[in-house]
Amino acid sequence: MSAAPIKVLVIDDEPPIRKLLRMGLSTQGYDILEASNGKIALEKLAEGPALIILDLGLPDIQGHDLLRMIRGRNESVPIVVLSSRGDEAGKVQALDLGADDYLTKPFGMDELLARMRAALRHQLQVQGERPVFRAGDLSVDLVRRIVKTGEREVKLSPKEYELLRVLVQHAGKVLTHRFLLKELWDELTDAQYLRVYVRQLRQKIEADPERPQFVLTETGIGYRLRAPD
Repeated sequence: MSAAPIKVLVIDDEPPIRKLLRMGLSTQGYDILEASNGKIALEKLAEGPALIILDLGLPDIQGHDLLRMIRGRNESVPIVVLSSRGDEAGKVQALDLGADDYLTKPFGMDELLARMRAALRHQLQVQGERPVFRAGDLSVDLVRRIVKTGEREVKLSPKEYELLRVLVQHAGKVLTHRFLLKELWDELTDAQYLRVYVRQLRQKIEADPERPQFVLTETGIGYRLRAPD
């Protein structure tokens, strides 16, 4: 017996976008639920979508308010938000409210599918976290606290390791400056501290720290660790 298709709830008030997503995602085997506004979206939650694609510009409920409502009813469903170009503040707020990722309109279907796979994979990791993370020649053993690039063991300071551990636990997902500062320092709010440790970490794990392959910068928002292989 084949597995039931994954349900995806598309929340967008623009019919052409909904049609594009319905056609593109259906061909990949996803079962599509649609909502043209926030009220319908909240009703559709009862159908148990495995992932939500949420446009922040809705006619009846402000996108961030709807995000809060969805998270109040379902803490774990992955949410990928769609936003207009240049709205860094809106993206950061959405991520801090519990969105898993974001895409800027216009976007490519391949990029959306990759973000969806990463968000779904991250949810599975949280449910049954794997002790060893691997991406390219980087491996992180979370049980033994051993970090390697190829066969070479990398020595990290406690704070550098904590930063890498948090990134590994959310691999493939963009993490805001604010989230990382809170995870690592409690009281600190100056992103400059974070930049210093990211730079130090890159010096130790990247072949070329100026062109990182693992710890990727999301300009104006935060950082993302490359998804595991």
